[in-house]
Amino acid sequence: MFTGVFENSMMWKAQKDEIVKLETINLRDFGLGPRRQVDDTPYGGGDGMLLMIEPLWRAVKFAKSRDESAKVILTSPRGQRWHQAKAQSEANSGRGLIFICGRYEGVDERILELVDEQWSIGDFVLTGGELPAMAVIDSIVRLIPGVLGGEKSAEIESFSDGKTLEFPQYTRPEEYNGLKVPKVLLSGHHGEIAKWRMEQSEILTSKARSE
Repeated sequence: MFTGVFENSMMWKAQKDEIVKLETINLRDFGLGPRRQVDDTPYGGGDGMLLMIEPLWRAVKFAKSRDESAKVILTSPRGQRWHQAKAQSEANSGRGLIFICGRYEGVDERILELVDEQWSIGDFVLTGGELPAMAVIDSIVRLIPGVLGGEKSAEIESFSDGKTLEFPQYTRPEEYNGLKVPKVLLSGHHGEIAKWRMEQSEILTSKARSE
């Protein structure tokens, strides 16, 4: 699942330039028995399957052996809500991250003994933790110096100040199907442009967050 994301765009560039190293570990490699079993029914009954403690534990220990200082993360609806400031903090830390991607009904609770933090991308449930992990990894990697190239681009994005959405942006042509670029952006007056952008950010944020 990770190939398409890790081998394209900024993620590919970051690895090519040796700014980051992204590696996937297949839980099946640590599965039990001839069928490489990684899941089982939960004690106490109930629908669904849980990822078993033994394959998970061995996989995390293997990952830690490759980077002992890495922080172990479980993507989970229980976790702290992911946000831009947290992405910036992790991008600045220089510390490795190990993601446990849950599946089915979740994971055996005992794996939390090896987990440093739990992160959530929102109050909804997905089939597995792979998509949240990819989203979080992308949000961190793109903020590492040298990945985007133009460092200013990250400074003006939505939530870069912790609260507001990014202002509207336009490019050529000046008019298309009767839709025109705001005159202030064509004025060359940097002070007025900055003022307009700030006002638009506040308007967009107020509208989006009131819905």
